[in-house]
Amino acid sequence: MSRPVDAQSSVIPPRRMVFIGLTAMSVLPVTIYLPALPDIANEFGASFTLVNLSVAGYAIATALTEAISGVLSDRYGRRPVALTSVSVFIIASIGCALAPNIELFLVCRTFQAAIAACFSVAMVVIKETSSGRDAVKEIGFAGMGWALAPMFGPTLGGTLNELFGWRTIFVLLALLGGAVLLASKRQLRETSQPSMASKGNPLTSFRRLLGSSRFWAYTLCMVCSTGTLYVFLGGAPLVMSSHLGGSSVVLGLYMALVPGGFVIGSCLTGICASRVFRSHILVHARIATCGGLAAGLVLAMLHDIPPLLFFVSCVFIGIGNGLTSPVVNMGVMSEHDDLAGTATGLSAALSIGGGALISSAAGPSLSATSSIRILLALLLTSASLALLAALFAALVDRQPHARTAAGGSREVRAREEDRG
Repeated sequence: MSRPVDAQSSVIPPRRMVFIGLTAMSVLPVTIYLPALPDIANEFGASFTLVNLSVAGYAIATALTEAISGVLSDRYGRRPVALTSVSVFIIASIGCALAPNIELFLVCRTFQAAIAACFSVAMVVIKETSSGRDAVKEIGFAGMGWALAPMFGPTLGGTLNELFGWRTIFVLLALLGGAVLLASKRQLRETSQPSMASKGNPLTSFRRLLGSSRFWAYTLCMVCSTGTLYVFLGGAPLVMSSHLGGSSVVLGLYMALVPGGFVIGSCLTGICASRVFRSHILVHARIATCGGLAAGLVLAMLHDIPPLLFFVSCVFIGIGNGLTSPVVNMGVMSEHDDLAGTATGLSAALSIGGGALISSAAGPSLSATSSIRILLALLLTSASLALLAALFAALVDRQPHARTAAGGSREVRAREEDRG
């Protein structure tokens, strides 16, 4: 069922490539410069530990940006927030490229996190220019940029660093930011309709969202799904390096299978969104992830498994997250239409922070051993928690439908069909 024609749905949506560009740019800066960290440390005469603060500082700034930008987009509009965040990112990227010392580099690197706002803006604009199930499909396609950018980022950054030096990485980021800025100016139209809630105290909006069972169900699912991915990203190099002869190239190729799985999951979301109810996709996605990891763990318990088989079982992390991400974003936005941006930003911030906590909790176990079995067990534990949250989301989503079946109003039925 299409949404009623109103001020939002009448806005012509940007081309799909604009959404892909916004989501890709929101994550590309995370990984593209990682191969150059040793060279950055050498040029500035700084310790690797100090330079590595650019990773932790960026992560913290990203979480804060997600939470704050959501509130700002509800209050001032999607377009101003997107254009401002990209502009700050361009200036910060130029600052990183020209930085004369490590202190200024770290400051500029932190401000690069402003680009993270583009992710939540893209999600909300898709929702406000598409019907419920079409929006899930479009978010799935946009998620491909979010998955592919960090997959190819290290290769691109390493090549630029090898050929032209690390500063060219940030020059490229500034140029890509300029391209996204021009495309956004031409294609991105305002879709928000500020309400009294969006103009009120942000803390009141946060309390309203945090008091919602649906918001927590979907967000907790994303927290544990993100945690599973973070455990894999931190644990796979540690555990598998010795099994691959210490080859970082081979390791990188194997690890690229997981983002590839994310692309598959995103495509499946586009296919299934118009046929399967939202929370059902979520449950099936988490079952697929648990099934793949459980199969790998069983085989690892019986006998040693080759690296390829380990990474094949981990592909289901990517597939499950590719299915989960668009569904979660629609789920949290649909609870309070007048706070869609705030909901998306807060959920993303909690997912990043919660995922990092799960990864940190798994760290001691991985540091104490390099066992494939232990890593698979940790991955399965986090994935199982995500499945429980998905089942909780399905249970919460059934309650409004039960009232609708019992004779709810036309408005309630329309809202629930849009959520589906």
